[in-house]
Amino acid sequence: MRYAIVIEKAEGNYSAYAPDLPGCVATGATIAEVEFEMREAIAFHLEGLRADGLPVPINASTPHKNSHADQPPATWLRWVLLG
Repeated sequence: MRYAIVIEKAEGNYSAYAPDLPGCVATGATIAEVEFEMREAIAFHLEGLRADGLPVPINASTPHKNSHADQPPATWLRWVLLG
C-alpha cells in the first residue's frame, strides 16, 4: 500500500502530511527523517482506523514535485510505501 505525502520546509525542520489521511502529520530534522516519521504515522493512523472499525481511505493523490502554483518552492511530494 502506498500514500502520497507532502513535505514542507519549516523554519528549523521539515513537516509532512498525507492528503488522503486527514490529521496524519509528522515532523523531522531532515527530509529522510520526516519520511521515516510519516511511514510510522501512516501505519499508526491506519491501525487506529481499523481498530475503530472505520474504512481505510484509498490513495487518491499523485505526487508531482511543485505541480501547483500555490505550493511554496520548498515543497516535496513523495510516495510512502508501507510493507
